[in-house]
Amino acid sequence: MNYGFEGKVALVTGAGSGIGRATALGFAASGASVIVSDVNDEGGAETVSLIEKAGGKATFFRCDVSDADAVDSMMNEAISKYGRLDFAHNNAGLSSPSADEWEQSTWARTVSVNLDGVMHCMRAAARAMLQNGGGAIVNTASIAGIVGNASQPAYVATKHAVIGLTKHGALKWAKDGIRVNAVCPGVIETAMTEEVARIPQYRAAMEGMTPLGRMGRPEEVSSAVLWLCSDQASFVTGHPLVVDGGATAG
Repeated sequence: MNYGFEGKVALVTGAGSGIGRATALGFAASGASVIVSDVNDEGGAETVSLIEKAGGKATFFRCDVSDADAVDSMMNEAISKYGRLDFAHNNAGLSSPSADEWEQSTWARTVSVNLDGVMHCMRAAARAMLQNGGGAIVNTASIAGIVGNASQPAYVATKHAVIGLTKHGALKWAKDGIRVNAVCPGVIETAMTEEVARIPQYRAAMEGMTPLGRMGRPEEVSSAVLWLCSDQASFVTGHPLVVDGGATAG
């Protein structure tokens, strides 16, 4: 669906693959210029190439979102190039399914990317959007921000916190014309789930988590992001939109 984003500028973090890439492609297909951000140089460059081959406009900026100075620098360079920011999908995140998240270094790294990174990007995006009268921010949380699990304490804690931060941002910037929402994906076919999904019995278990009986596709999450950024969602803010095939419906 083309949302008519011509003349708009969108930032997508974690855009080198998966949900972030799908969202970047979606923004570009609707006419927006896209700031593609990731720590994966090759993946980010590939996303830009895909956008340009389809006739869109995009620029890659390497950025570790856990570094506040790096986020501010990226934003300054992007605004210098494009002159404005209208949409931000704060999607960069990590999961460590085979690690012990109670171990201090794993816990700290998860928090620094999944929570601090979202905060850094929200803050920088809002500052930019205030200069052009508003915009829309969408943070990637997870169904792990809605319900818990027994194996990922850091991931669950950070994704719950992202939803709280989203609600705070929605209230803080409502009168400034900035809407802030979150998407909460279920089990999606991405590089993050690939390690586990390649084991047949684990894949079957993941598919069995949803009443629809399958894993989701990145495009099914990016469609929700684009809608939340569009004028069709103009009365929606502070909302965690679940995209999980019914996994949390019961």
